[in-house]
Amino acid sequence: MIYKSRIVGAVEIGTSKVTVLVGEVVGSRLNVVGLGEFPSRGVLKGTVVDKPTAGEATHRALVAAENSAGVRLNQVFLAQSGGHIDGFYHAGEVNVGGLEGRVCRYDIESALGLAKSKALPPDRCNVHYLRRPYYVDDTMVASPEDIRGNKLAVGVWHVHGDQHRIADNIHIIRNFNLPVSQLVLSGLASGNILTTPEERHHGILVIDIGAGTTDYAYYRHGRAYVAGVVPVGGSHLTNDLSLGLRITESQADKIKTLHGRATVAAKDRSEIVWLNGDQSIGDRQFPRMTIEQITAARLREIFEIVLKKLGNLYTSGETRSGVVITGGSSVIPGLEDAAARVFEVPARIGQPRVDISENLRHGRYSTSLGLLHQGLTQQVEENSSRPPGFLQKMRNVLDTISRL
Repeated sequence: MIYKSRIVGAVEIGTSKVTVLVGEVVGSRLNVVGLGEFPSRGVLKGTVVDKPTAGEATHRALVAAENSAGVRLNQVFLAQSGGHIDGFYHAGEVNVGGLEGRVCRYDIESALGLAKSKALPPDRCNVHYLRRPYYVDDTMVASPEDIRGNKLAVGVWHVHGDQHRIADNIHIIRNFNLPVSQLVLSGLASGNILTTPEERHHGILVIDIGAGTTDYAYYRHGRAYVAGVVPVGGSHLTNDLSLGLRITESQADKIKTLHGRATVAAKDRSEIVWLNGDQSIGDRQFPRMTIEQITAARLREIFEIVLKKLGNLYTSGETRSGVVITGGSSVIPGLEDAAARVFEVPARIGQPRVDISENLRHGRYSTSLGLLHQGLTQQVEENSSRPPGFLQKMRNVLDTISRL
């Protein structure tokens, strides 16, 4: 269902860049009318560490997006990532109290309330509640209301983060007199635009490899079962190459872009590549195999960390739609093969499941497009909804910080 068309903004304050998209719905098409990008500053591993510097970069991206769209934004959807994001599972179970032993609305609300009731430390706050399927007497049901049974159970994955880190992101946007309509975990935003309801039903894992972080979201039975962040990304490949080859960060980034791979394809260690390619004085040569071994090892480690995070929840049999890879680092050749080896299911590079211009189909825009799609269609499902009073709590935190 498409709701009334309106203009909204999507903001992603990433480690390497700030991206702002301005969009509207025209028929069934997601129409991006404005784009603003600016190199990120003051952000480390997806977390704002220097508010003034990060704020300046965000301001430039916002102004560029508004100028290209010819409109002024009045609300934005904001991506959230960073190494401070964590999660845990908590379940709630109640005895069925409805007439004739049938599940009633009160039973559902009670079970959900218990599943969401686990307290957090004072400096943490919930960002998302990801509800898993309901069970009536150990049988999974899509909608439990009016079903006869003795016990109703439901589990919730709590996505939570450092409230001051989250407040910093919102504070940057609020400084431009822009309200944040919703805060959305980056992995869920990417999953929203890269997967179909059928794929989510059959089980699919979305991995978004950015510069400083890797975000992931795992879907089963049509719902997001777990989502999180790994504080490792493409910039770590650059650092590995810099150390391993004894070259500068900028040189290593160039080598990564031109010759990095997620699998080792070179057959002969004597095969070399040149740093600049012109073989002039000062140009250097390196074994292609060494470069591929360095980048492949780090990318395999990223996939293995995600697999470890998923734990026993992940099975190849419950992931029939495979793995989708996106993010700015998804251009590295061989990622599909590397992911398939670790997760033991087919893998592919993600493509937006909407009609969108070709220049925006790059993986670096997946999170922003997912935010925009969610904001424009208002398809804010229960499994990715923010906790009640979340933004008010953030406003209270910001007010406290401003008085310090």
